[in-house]
Amino acid sequence: MRRVVRGFWGPRPEPAQALAGRWKRVLDELTELLPAAAGPPAGAGPAGGWRQIHPSGPDTELPATEDALLAALLTARTADDWSDVTGTGLRLARTGGPGWRTEISGLAGGAPEFLLQSFVITLHTPDDAAVPEAALLAALARVWEPDFGDVSDDDLLDALEDDADHSVGDPLVGRVGQLSPGRAALVPDELKASREELPGGGVLLRIAEPGDTGAVVRAYERLREAGALRPLPRPMDRAAL
Repeated sequence: MRRVVRGFWGPRPEPAQALAGRWKRVLDELTELLPAAAGPPAGAGPAGGWRQIHPSGPDTELPATEDALLAALLTARTADDWSDVTGTGLRLARTGGPGWRTEISGLAGGAPEFLLQSFVITLHTPDDAAVPEAALLAALARVWEPDFGDVSDDDLLDALEDDADHSVGDPLVGRVGQLSPGRAALVPDELKASREELPGGGVLLRIAEPGDTGAVVRAYERLREAGALRPLPRPMDRAAL
């Protein structure tokens, strides 16, 4: 099964050292929450098998240390097409136990006016695997402080586009959703979801179990009507609503 855990936010310039610290915290949380995904499989390196995916050329092993992550981010900033406005991107992957693969991509530290900053964890898991989806999104929210986030899969994203007219790039919630404080203040009281307060005033919404796309579509439509999912104004001038 393929599922994604994602967070998105607007402009927030940050030095590479701060980004490396955030990356390190997420990798540590992933290893703790998903030991089956950590491996390491036979032949993996001592860092637990993380590999950096490059725009061209083969993957290279990347130790899950703050120093190694900082070096990778600084190297990314030397690319000809790098811009401090766009932010600094990094992509990692790891193969764990049978049926487990983790891919991570992050674009952060910039001050774009139109393209959201993002952090995306893509999990390929056995169909019957128990995955702590809410805990993963909560961890991502604590580390990256996104404007909004979700846990979704391909069928759910298709349902939101087909049945609720969701446009790619606009705020959304999946079967688990995360909203920044400004958005959380607009969540209607009657929304059918379990709520968990997050540090800083945001909220985590447990909306539905895997497969219940109808409940997610209804929650998405109600949140959109309430204004909790309105896009950041363009050009963007802040990280969150």
